[in-house]
Amino acid sequence: MATPNCRRLLKWEKQFNKDNMKTKFLQTLIIATTLCNVALAQKIMANDIKKENLQLTQEWDKTFPKSDKVNHRKVTFTNNYGIILAADLYMPLNADGKLPAIAVSGPFGAIKEQCSGLYAQTMAERGFLTIAFDPSFTGESGGQPRRTASPDINTEDFMAAVDFLCGLPEVDAERIGIIGICGWGGIALNAAASDTRIKATVASTMYDMSRVSGNGYYDSADNEESRHSARETLSRQRLSDPMAMAGGVIDPLPDDVPQFVKDYHAYYKTPRGYHKRSGNSNDGWRVIGTQAYANTRFLYYINEIRSAVMVLHGEKAHSRYFGEAAYRYMVDGKAEGYNTVSKPNPVPENKELLIVPNATHCDLYDGGNGDFIPFDKIVDFFNTHLK
Repeated sequence: MATPNCRRLLKWEKQFNKDNMKTKFLQTLIIATTLCNVALAQKIMANDIKKENLQLTQEWDKTFPKSDKVNHRKVTFTNNYGIILAADLYMPLNADGKLPAIAVSGPFGAIKEQCSGLYAQTMAERGFLTIAFDPSFTGESGGQPRRTASPDINTEDFMAAVDFLCGLPEVDAERIGIIGICGWGGIALNAAASDTRIKATVASTMYDMSRVSGNGYYDSADNEESRHSARETLSRQRLSDPMAMAGGVIDPLPDDVPQFVKDYHAYYKTPRGYHKRSGNSNDGWRVIGTQAYANTRFLYYINEIRSAVMVLHGEKAHSRYFGEAAYRYMVDGKAEGYNTVSKPNPVPENKELLIVPNATHCDLYDGGNGDFIPFDKIVDFFNTHLK
């Protein structure tokens, strides 16, 4: 229904004569649009759009020990969808001057108290101001219904984190990077392709969530019949039980599961990585909560990323093919598993693929039993490209 301000447009339009109608109509359109926007802003200011009141845990409840080399505090910020995100901010002790900053998130279905927080705290020990944030609908962040995902909103979450870092007086806004882990590695690349404020990106042990959602593992379901069957199942689910949950790590483990499922169990279901707020540690995601990912292809424009990117993967990771294909497409404009052929990257010299010997997918979550996360090389990468 039109507001009174908008209805004035019709009244004013009738007063124009034929000679000057076009000019005056354009002028009036601008005025009327402004009035309508003001009315919307007034509604927002009048709390017609309610903000969630987040309840943030103040105790240290991470899956990793607290460092005595950094200061830590809880922070919040709001994305462009109006969702308030919760984050842990880590700052080096005795920091002086404006610092380079890094936003970290992932894995998909995990929370900031797990490996993203470990990455953030470790990078803060090395001289960066960092935040590890819970994505929308996840952990301590806002958004309803819970444990839902969106290609658009998840990409916006990273860009909103950059907004927040740019506004901190301790941060050099020209020296901001991001780290995405597992499923958030692909999301990080999508954000880097969108936001030129991101000067350097690390995608660690990455999944391309859009590819695996639409094609299955190793593209085993990359055909119309398989996708149609999945769409029918999800369409029925929306009517039968749209809030049903699934996808948490299976427990107890059957004997015949693949090794990578055993690796997930060893992280998410044991004291090593279990957390009560983590979807992967418990009952997973809404069954229809990632439906949009199956019809999306995230990395279409990553061949146009001019900023620096490191794709980091384990030699023995089941997900290695995601990282290698993304890197090849990013540099060459074509790769196995990508139907699109595009132009090669205009700045290939600052792109890097690093394969960690003997590491599995989950070894790059927390180092596994062999200190597998190459933090020295990650620090060198950011020091080089966040000058």
